Amino acid sequence: MGLSEKERKKQEKALAKLRKRQSKINIEKLHVKKNKKRANGSTAGTVVIFIFLILLGIFMIFPLYYAILQSFKPIHELFVFPPKLYVLEPTLVNYESMFTIASSLWVPLSRYIFNSVFVTVVITISNMFVCCCAAFVLAKYRFPGSAAINKIIVTALLFTSNALWIMQFLVMATLGMIDTYWALILPSIAMPMNLFLMRQSISTIHDSMIEAARVDGAGIFRICWGIVIPNSKPAMMTLLIFAFQAAWAVQGGVLVYSEELKTLPTIMQQISASGIARQGVTFATAVLLMIPPLVVFMVAQGNVMETMANSGIKD
Repeated sequence: MGLSEKERKKQEKALAKLRKRQSKINIEKLHVKKNKKRANGSTAGTVVIFIFLILLGIFMIFPLYYAILQSFKPIHELFVFPPKLYVLEPTLVNYESMFTIASSLWVPLSRYIFNSVFVTVVITISNMFVCCCAAFVLAKYRFPGSAAINKIIVTALLFTSNALWIMQFLVMATLGMIDTYWALILPSIAMPMNLFLMRQSISTIHDSMIEAARVDGAGIFRICWGIVIPNSKPAMMTLLIFAFQAAWAVQGGVLVYSEELKTLPTIMQQISASGIARQGVTFATAVLLMIPPLVVFMVAQGNVMETMANSGIKD
């Protein structure tokens, strides 16, 4: 018995709806499979990156662990081969010997500590001030010779401080600053790496912010220290770490001869460089000198890790 035209149309509509629903279900299944593949690929990639970072972290922290380990070893464990990554008989003899030798010096140990703290604070503050001011001008202003100065800064990154000792000595001798605090402070105030880092950070801040401040009547120092520098806080904290680390390691070398002006790293190096018998004292000294930079890093690391994507204005 044949179907009427109306019933046939109803069946065709029902079949069309069924096909459409089936097609939608198939598409959804396909999307689910693709998402599963992506999730699996993303998970595998995350695991690989995580393992790589763990290995890299172990590689970076191993020297610190080894120095601390060696500082607690007695003399007969220091020269065991192959070296052991643990201590059989931990002792504080190396630290006691270090302080005993330091307390028997002609100049009190407190004087060396004062010299290091004074020089470190002055260098760190001066370096941050000079780098921030110079970086702001070089990043946001164009003047005759600015391009050449930027190229000189980049070129200066190629040279280490050891390559400049002769020139530094000649300059200090000409200015009459040999055997003074200035011989320790002045050569370390201008650090090309810190200036380059700060200039790159300030260059990411939009000019519209500076233009708005200038329209409101703000001067160059107000713009620099009230607007630009606060928006470069992560770079500032990184600058603080680098400046403090370099300043804490400053030694007089050929520029300072008076015992009253020598810094703590200088005298600690002299104490530890007294033969094989003081290898444990050498590691104890290294651990002692590591503490201040580590403390500064732990205090500032939160700001260093901040992204600079939220600084300034987004166009």
